[in-house]
Amino acid sequence: MALPTADKADICLLLEGTFPYVSGGVSSWVNQIIRGFPEYTFACCFVGSRPEDYGDMKYELPDNVVHLEVHYLHNFKRGVEKRPSNGNTKAYKDVCTFHELIKSGADNQEKARLFEKIVNNLGDGKVYSEESFLHSRASWDYISQAYRDYSRDPSFVDYFWTVRIMHSPIWVLNEIADNLIPAKMYHTISTGYAGFLGAMLKRRTGKPLLLSEHGIYTKERKIDLFQSEWISDNRGLVEKNNAEMAYFREKWVNFFTELGRQCYMASDQIVALYERNRERQVSDGAPESRTMNIPNGIDLPRMKKVRAARGPEVPKTACLLGRVVPIKDVKTFLRAMRTLVNEIPDAEGWIAGPEDEDKDYAKECHGLVASLGLEKNVKFLGFQKIDELLPKVGVMVLSSISEALPLVILEGFAAGVPTVSTDVGSCRQLIEGLGPEDEAYGKAGEVVGIADPEALGKAVARLLSDDEEWYRAQQAGIRRVEALYTQEMMFGAYREIYQQLMEGNGLSKQTGQH
Repeated sequence: MALPTADKADICLLLEGTFPYVSGGVSSWVNQIIRGFPEYTFACCFVGSRPEDYGDMKYELPDNVVHLEVHYLHNFKRGVEKRPSNGNTKAYKDVCTFHELIKSGADNQEKARLFEKIVNNLGDGKVYSEESFLHSRASWDYISQAYRDYSRDPSFVDYFWTVRIMHSPIWVLNEIADNLIPAKMYHTISTGYAGFLGAMLKRRTGKPLLLSEHGIYTKERKIDLFQSEWISDNRGLVEKNNAEMAYFREKWVNFFTELGRQCYMASDQIVALYERNRERQVSDGAPESRTMNIPNGIDLPRMKKVRAARGPEVPKTACLLGRVVPIKDVKTFLRAMRTLVNEIPDAEGWIAGPEDEDKDYAKECHGLVASLGLEKNVKFLGFQKIDELLPKVGVMVLSSISEALPLVILEGFAAGVPTVSTDVGSCRQLIEGLGPEDEAYGKAGEVVGIADPEALGKAVARLLSDDEEWYRAQQAGIRRVEALYTQEMMFGAYREIYQQLMEGNGLSKQTGQH
């Protein structure tokens, strides 16, 4: 399929591992935003890990997406010619000084000056060319010295390749920034590599940069890195201290933290979904005066039609709507189903989401269903259209270990479905309210602790076995979403940002309750 191309666009979206090649969550939001602004043309710059990690597009591109380009950060077939060189020793001393300032926690003019100098000298024919990084004597000497000075891990080979793999995407991003079509502004949907690309583009073009963070990227990467099996931990049994992060995990976390800080510093406006995440952004280095909250919003007229399709009975179904990946903690949902089925034998648990992102984890989940004796009660449905799914659901369940402000809860509320969720992200404020006016709408379900399947199962059982309580929760969710989380509210807030940034006007701080 030929990708759309153009020579310019109003807004360039910087998308890491999301729309249009990954379904659900943030991707749904990106699709919603693009379709919500037909008056603007959008360019989409997708950056992913490797070509084999993604299949076909999961979304039909809206008509106002005039340009789409796709790049892979860890495409090792790309490479550069292996030509050894001496490199520029003085230039790598600047890199050493820059890293020392990062380690010290300093955010001063010297660090900013060095960063600017390094970024401006990336690329072919410059002192920080990819060839120089991969094959020069100066780069080798710098990496070797850094290993001797700082590494707590005995393996130089693992250290060397970690540094290479971690930094190689920077040259891919540099090449993208050199060749991306012009836009009136850039909108990155995360920090990380996409956010760093945004910082590069802001410095090179002078065009405004908007950052919208759904989850806090560094927090989510930290969770991923703790669970990753590919990161070496070469400490012996006696050396291991569970209170101390393995050296290479710590190195990756620090790397993503610094990428995030550079994106925060370059962004003209920084959007969080709710107050706790805005505060986290500020603590991670975001200038507070540029931060604001815009919660997700949903298409109420559409969801009212979904609600109208519900039958008179409360379905005895608990549904986890999301990807089958560790961060969603599907295994806790399955164990909770054992508790639920013990109390309500004919209850069903549905997992509605793709299984191709982490096939090993999905296989383990299927195995757990068999070991719990739940083959008759649990169904893996794959990707589902919510308009057809939600009228058949009794309770939405989120067993996640990390969330931001989940659209699935809001869509469930508008469709007349209460939620039981772990206490992550904004889930408690969505279910119970935040502040007296919000709390007055009532509780739209229950909140339980992370990784507590018994509490999760019992909470679902209470709702499904008490029609009056279920109805009260249903009405609370409907009232809350209609008052506070509409698509019109969200579009209005983003329209103001888009207009003011593209017109070159400053934005006042706009932090709200939600």
